[in-house]
Amino acid sequence: MPQFILGIDLGTTNSALAYTPASVAEGEAPDVQLFHIPQLVNAGEASALDLLPSSLYIPGPNEFVEGTLALPWNDQPPYITGRLARTRGVENSSRLVSSAKSWLSHQTADPTQPFLPLTAPEGVEKVSALEASAQYLLHLREAWDFAHPDAKLEDQTVLITVPASFDAAARDLTQRAARQAGYPEVTIIEEPQAAFYAWLERTPDWRERVQPGDLILVVDIGGGTTDFTLIAVTEEAGELQLERVAVGEHLLLGGDNMDLATSRYAEQQFTQAGKKLDALQFHSLWQQSRAAKEVLLSGDANAPEEQPLTILGRGTGLVGGTLRGKITRDEIRDLLLEGFFPIVPADAAPQKQRRAALLELGLNYATDPAVTKHLAQFLRHAAGNTGAGSFARPTHLLLNGGVLRAGAMEHRLFEVLNSWLTEAGLPAVTELRSETKHADLMHAVAHGAAYYGLARTGKGVRIRGGVPRTYYVGVESSLPAVPGLPAPMKALTVVPFGLEEGSKVELPQRKFALVVGEPAEFRFFSSVSRKNDPPGSLLEEIGDDIEELAPIEVFLPPHTDAVREEVVPVTLESNVTETGMLELWCVAGDGRRWKLEFNVRERAAA
Repeated sequence: MPQFILGIDLGTTNSALAYTPASVAEGEAPDVQLFHIPQLVNAGEASALDLLPSSLYIPGPNEFVEGTLALPWNDQPPYITGRLARTRGVENSSRLVSSAKSWLSHQTADPTQPFLPLTAPEGVEKVSALEASAQYLLHLREAWDFAHPDAKLEDQTVLITVPASFDAAARDLTQRAARQAGYPEVTIIEEPQAAFYAWLERTPDWRERVQPGDLILVVDIGGGTTDFTLIAVTEEAGELQLERVAVGEHLLLGGDNMDLATSRYAEQQFTQAGKKLDALQFHSLWQQSRAAKEVLLSGDANAPEEQPLTILGRGTGLVGGTLRGKITRDEIRDLLLEGFFPIVPADAAPQKQRRAALLELGLNYATDPAVTKHLAQFLRHAAGNTGAGSFARPTHLLLNGGVLRAGAMEHRLFEVLNSWLTEAGLPAVTELRSETKHADLMHAVAHGAAYYGLARTGKGVRIRGGVPRTYYVGVESSLPAVPGLPAPMKALTVVPFGLEEGSKVELPQRKFALVVGEPAEFRFFSSVSRKNDPPGSLLEEIGDDIEELAPIEVFLPPHTDAVREEVVPVTLESNVTETGMLELWCVAGDGRRWKLEFNVRERAAA
């Protein structure tokens, strides 16, 4: 029996872990705590910090004095993870792995292959994005186990957050990294949803702050991604209910982009002085710019007005010369505000850039960095889900993500959103916040994941996200062939309308024939009007009220390599995950199982 529920924010830039006792007495408020993570802050010096920087440093031979990289639970770790990794990587970027999470959702690079760091020269070990992610999770597990020897992590309930826009492959890789790090079976939850759960946990009187008809916009801008989510407040039997009604598409846009913009701006002072930076020097400048941005825009009253930038020369001895520069708080604020949060009208749209046929291997960043343009497009596309006019009109705004710790960016988002609402004759949006707001922006996702773990056991409020359509899989009729006519197609109901995400459906024990050992096409259908078809019902005809979705072509492996093609009798099971994916399982009598996945969530393009 688990003693604790753990929520882990496996972030692009920073990771966090929160926890709560698994058992809560009736009427007792959840007690979600932040776990301070021991890590190296200097060689030979460890400290427990509230965040674990998602940075992995691959130390070179004899780079550190023997024994100075020891952790309380490991005398000779193969890698450095956390604060020291990040600071050391500023000095030697060719051995630093960062933004590993963004590579998990990369469409062309294989996240399981060792190619990071991209700038590593010949002879430097490389790791995969999967391995780097597993190392962050391993550090968290070993740190937790060291602090809780009688409640090992492998025996607890664990939830890990992912961007709302992560596809099935990226989610599977996250779970695979967890297994590789020795975790139990983990539950995946979306980051914006987790941020909202954190607000619920810290706002016991939330029912007095919202009312039926309200529409809550969650904007989550992290190190690598920007996520938009809309949550509607409804009423049922006199009780307030929360229902997620729209989720944005994948947006690889966040703090990483802003760090790059800052470093490009800072680079100008060197080029104007006739000093051109090579790839390694620029990568070092990139890491320093990230650190400078975090210090200058931290909101700390004692933060300096400027930060020095130091680039090591590439020559020998003193001939190479060390390059020195600086960047100020005002420069960074103006650069990021106008570049990433410009004032735009409600009908604005991200600009699409024409790309070359050949691209350098790298992350698929959004081509337009204007967050406000992407937000405008998201709200327009979400209008159909909310019954609004030309764009969805939120009444409340919840912000999350370390980027928004900078007050100027937060204020600009309110300014732009309220200008759209004012033009539509609507009142300004209300901010949802708690007293410890700035800490929330960095830790809310981990807190919310732990609280959601309790909510799943009936000890808290859950956000509903019922499937908005009825879904069917095509079943080919078993009839004699007729010249010129394809075999008739029937539709089997696999997901009924309104099924709650996280639910499983056991279909009637009707058997079907599954073709394995050769490429096969699965056809899926959906209907917004047919709301009463029970799971397992077979429609003899597919009418105009049923829409065909994009087919899925797969190769399902046979029982042995010797069998090239096989028709296997199977029964079907369906499962809608917490992140809105339909898993359709084909189960053979001998225990073999084949899985198909597709998204059943209503998304609004961003």
